Amino acid sequence: MNSTLLTRRSLLAGMASGLAAPAFGQSDRPVRIILPNATGSGVDAITRAAQQALAKALAHPVIVDNQPGAGGLLGLQTLTRSAPDGLTLGIVSNNVVIFPSVMKSMPFDMPGDFTPVAVVGYTPVVLVVNPKVPAKDAKEFVALLKSRNGDMTFASGGNGTILHLASEMFLDEAKAKARHIPYKGVGPMVTDLIGGQVEFGTAALPSVQGHLKSGALRAIGVATAQRVAAAPDIPTFAEQGMPNYVVEAWFAVVAPKGLPAAEVQRVHAAVVAAFADAEVREAMARQGNVINVQPADKAMPFFRSELAKYAQIVKKAGIEAQ
Repeated sequence: MNSTLLTRRSLLAGMASGLAAPAFGQSDRPVRIILPNATGSGVDAITRAAQQALAKALAHPVIVDNQPGAGGLLGLQTLTRSAPDGLTLGIVSNNVVIFPSVMKSMPFDMPGDFTPVAVVGYTPVVLVVNPKVPAKDAKEFVALLKSRNGDMTFASGGNGTILHLASEMFLDEAKAKARHIPYKGVGPMVTDLIGGQVEFGTAALPSVQGHLKSGALRAIGVATAQRVAAAPDIPTFAEQGMPNYVVEAWFAVVAPKGLPAAEVQRVHAAVVAAFADAEVREAMARQGNVINVQPADKAMPFFRSELAKYAQIVKKAGIEAQ
């Protein structure tokens, strides 16, 4: 056979092989991680703390792209429209499984239009008050709520977000009422809590930890089963007589629908490696995050069970879809 023909065939075969290779073989292309959250949010703090370790584990530069518009729907839509090649990922929170219950129409199917890759862990949720609120603990705060007969105000990062539902769950447990004031993101919410425009709210611990240390905000309790090592002075609600008030603000890595199984395993392995990195573990501990990366095949069942769980919570809280 002609040697030139063989060379040409070999070249064409090599080109075809290169085209079929996984995206992660293309080391010059960055991985974009879309966050449907504003800068300064708990998920943002987690992602940026793990950014360099993720880049090392993925063998790619990692770019963090905050897209908080429309309560996070903007970023999620961008993710669903991206190619399932492993070069566009997202880190999401409980909000993604709450949206279908609080919105009349959704621009995508959750979780059907995504490939859940790994449930990474959870962030402690803390109920905070403006320092001018006289209550110092859960008992005093519940008594104050009831004495004010529903006219106290609480903030959230948006209607139907996990921070909104966490406060509604507290009020349900306390058998008390308060007025909800939704904000466009965690940053404006915390600003007005400090300024006294609203009186209380629930927040991810990393987003308010500095303000708790400075005295700009006061913690009533943390909604975890045990005290948090990063903030050991904050009592749990369980030890304050409210054992059923436990909220886990989890976070997970997702990809566009159709990510091949081999790439799911590749990304999952990189997530495990990144969050096992010593510096990342230290950063997570400082923030109070609990890291426990679940197996890849557990991610989709988890999303579906959480979807049903929050649908019940939304119904019980009487939150109308908008």
